Amino acid sequence: MNTLDDKTVVKEYFNATGFDRWRRIYGDGDVNKVQLDIRTGHQQTVDTVLSWLKADGDLAGLSICDAGCGVGSLSIPLAEAGAKVFASDISEKMVGEAKERAKECLDNTNNLTFGVQDLEALNGSYHTVICLDVLIHYPQDKAAQMIAHLASLAESRLILSFAPKTLALSLLKKIGEFFPGPSKTTRAYQHREADIVKILESNGFSIQRNAMTSTRFYFSRLLEATRSSG
Repeated sequence: MNTLDDKTVVKEYFNATGFDRWRRIYGDGDVNKVQLDIRTGHQQTVDTVLSWLKADGDLAGLSICDAGCGVGSLSIPLAEAGAKVFASDISEKMVGEAKERAKECLDNTNNLTFGVQDLEALNGSYHTVICLDVLIHYPQDKAAQMIAHLASLAESRLILSFAPKTLALSLLKKIGEFFPGPSKTTRAYQHREADIVKILESNGFSIQRNAMTSTRFYFSRLLEATRSSG
C-alpha cells in the first residue's frame, strides 16, 4: 500500500476499534497482561520526557506542540506544569477523550488547546515540538517527511520516539505477523536510529539526550534534538 493509505488506515483505526482499545490501555481500568505491559511502557516514555523537560527548569510558559497527543497522556501533565500546550491528533475521537480527561484533571485548561489535525497540516511556531508513538505507523519515506515538517515548527527542540529496527525486534515482528486477528492494529514500522538521526541533522538539529523504553511488548527509542547554532 502507498503512504497515503497508511495515513487513512491510522485515522480510521483510531476513530473506530482502535479508539476503544487504546483508551483502555492509556486509562487506569482493567486490561489484559499485554495491554498492561504496553500501558507501562508508554507511561515510562511519557515520564522520561517529563523528567527531561522539568530538569531544564523552564516549563512554565514554554510553548509546546504535542503532535499525535492521543488521549492527552503527555499534554495534560505538561499543561499542569505550566507549559502552554497545543495538542493535536489525527483522530477526532482521541482528541475528544483528551479534552474530557483534561477537564477532569486540570483546575484550569486555559493553557491547553486541542485540535483535530493531520500532523503535516500543523502550522505555527513552538519552542518544543514532541511526537511520541506516531512514527511506528509510517514507513521510512513518510517518516522523513513528517520529521522535516515537525522540525520546521520547532524553534529550539524536537523530541521523537520510534520503534528501533534491530535484528531481535525484526524477528519478533515477523513472528507476530503469523498471528493475525482482532488483536492486530495498524502496520508497525521500525526505523534505524542512524536514519532518524540523519533526518534530524539534515533539518538542522543535533542529538542532546536519548533513552530506551523496553518492556515485553513495548519498545520505544526516544531522542531529544536541539536546533544547531549557526
